[in-house]
Amino acid sequence: MLIHPWDAPHDDAEWHRWLAVHDFGQLAVNGLPGEPPYVQPLHFAYDAKRGEALGHLARPNPLWAALEANPDVLLSVVDDYVYVPGPWQAAPGVPSEHGVPTSFYAAVQLRCLARIVDDPAEKADLLNRQIGHFQPEGGSAPAAADEAPYGRMLPGIRGLRLEVMDVRAKFKYAGNKTDQVQDRIAAGLAGRNGAGDATALEHLRRRRGA
Repeated sequence: MLIHPWDAPHDDAEWHRWLAVHDFGQLAVNGLPGEPPYVQPLHFAYDAKRGEALGHLARPNPLWAALEANPDVLLSVVDDYVYVPGPWQAAPGVPSEHGVPTSFYAAVQLRCLARIVDDPAEKADLLNRQIGHFQPEGGSAPAAADEAPYGRMLPGIRGLRLEVMDVRAKFKYAGNKTDQVQDRIAAGLAGRNGAGDATALEHLRRRRGA
């Protein structure tokens, strides 16, 4: 992923905050010889203090052999994306039809070392941590090995602990544009008010203010 200086996060806290609420991504796993890579959609819980992401998948999932052969994986998360029409991007003094269209988006890529979790008690703890993230209001019984209601289901899944080894993050929101162009883009996003526009506008204003 190309990251220009103006698209880089201002600090680690910026992508930490974003990843805390963007918890669905794609796990890329190198394929076995002669096979393409696996790309697995994944709900995960990111733990910034421990530097790891937690997930689980069904035991019949076909990627396990590839993951065991090479635990070096990439967890990719992309969201808050919008299309930006060319006229919004035209530099001052340039005809609007000469403006270059682009996309705005936020992205975080976590290069991780994957550890498969099969111990029932450790799987139960992993699941409880995930539920605590996604369902802080409670309402579900805790998972525990050999205990109802979820203990009998634990053999059907395998847990994933993804130790974060490196992070690449990008917030592409007109950081290299003049104030005049950023104002035009902001007005365009506010006026269009389509899917994702309000969030993209928030990113543009926040990063400009910082």
